Amino acid sequence: MELENFEEKIKQEITEGKEKEEKENMEKNLHLFKRYSYFLVVIFLVAGSFFLGYKKGQPNVSDNKNVPLEKAIIENKASQNEEVDFSLFWKVWDLVKEKHVERNSLDAQKMVYGAINGMLSATSDPYSSFFNPEESKMFSEDIAGSFDGIGAELGMKDKILTVIAPLDGSPAQKAGIRSGDKILKIDEKSSLELSIDQAVDLIRGKKGTQVKLTILHDGEQETVEINVIRDTIKLDSAKVEFKDDDIAYLKIIKFSDDVDVQFDSAMNKIIAQQSKGIILDLRDNPGGLLDKSIKVASRMIAKGSVVVLEENNAGKKNSLYTIGGDKLSSIPMVVLINEGSASASEILAGALKDDRGLTLIGEKTFGKGSVQQLMDLPGGSSVKITVAKWLTPKGDYIMEKGISPDIEVEMTNDDYKNERDPQLDKAMEIIKEKIHPVK
Repeated sequence: MELENFEEKIKQEITEGKEKEEKENMEKNLHLFKRYSYFLVVIFLVAGSFFLGYKKGQPNVSDNKNVPLEKAIIENKASQNEEVDFSLFWKVWDLVKEKHVERNSLDAQKMVYGAINGMLSATSDPYSSFFNPEESKMFSEDIAGSFDGIGAELGMKDKILTVIAPLDGSPAQKAGIRSGDKILKIDEKSSLELSIDQAVDLIRGKKGTQVKLTILHDGEQETVEINVIRDTIKLDSAKVEFKDDDIAYLKIIKFSDDVDVQFDSAMNKIIAQQSKGIILDLRDNPGGLLDKSIKVASRMIAKGSVVVLEENNAGKKNSLYTIGGDKLSSIPMVVLINEGSASASEILAGALKDDRGLTLIGEKTFGKGSVQQLMDLPGGSSVKITVAKWLTPKGDYIMEKGISPDIEVEMTNDDYKNERDPQLDKAMEIIKEKIHPVK
């Protein structure tokens, strides 16, 4: 109350017509007061965030309950930023509350979530996203490698909803969905005005239910309708099998929480088999966790090598290095990539090319050169914000242009239909040449 009286006193003295110099001083005092008041608010919010982070996962009886608009009590309504007139937001809020025909059934909490989504949408960054408590739980399950859905990673390309990659063995892959496919409709709803997260909400669903997708395959003119039966997606992160001449075919499916553990298991099998060559398959790998890609890179690249460069909003570059544990850098290797190779898999492909000079075979990668940070919010919600750009060790920024292969081999529609894999065939040819060079 004393702080409020102090602010009121300053305002009153300014408006009573003091001398110009005194008035300017009082305005400065008011501005200073507001700055320090804001500083105290920030300290409180930081402390509160720490406490809420500690409490994450604990039951919260207030989570997800509907808040009728009429009964909603608005906190933190006063603007703290003199350069932005935030009162416009509250003006519209009050008009909706007063005049909307469905005002008695509107949920104030959902309106807040919608406003946050709108704010992030205004950044024109498709990878900055807000997750309400239910969506946040789904995202955590996705990273953990278990969820109900069709098993396809989605992105935006040329402002069109695009399949980055169908996950290996997923319902999407079995139904014929491919990397680069454009999703034009979800059931009967156009995808053109949907965000990635809105599209994911529509596509995901309970195991055993069906979703109809209107698809335009890359390189084709006519759309096709593909019905996919949702299932529980439980996929390995990495696996290995052995081909001719004990060549190891090592596939990384996604950089999930357990990818480093599964990769180490595959690596130990390769060493025990005494493999003379490795084909590393990063095709249709949509990415995942940055720190996991660095751990995996550390098994194939000498310690202390640059894996990736991060560039923040001030233009400062920070190098992220391999952390040790290399056991595979002495074994000849080639790398398979395609349009479904994105994000963390592009980071790994770029590092292997720049640091070890490995040959990349296949098709140009997706081109996602940004890093997102996931932050927990009160009430079980979370926000994913793009915090940096990333570049290959040699400084190439691949956003939207991708990484081009050294040897380009296309997978045609006919190859897909007849289950041929000319990219893998070419990789086998090249790795055998490395193992048995012509003298």
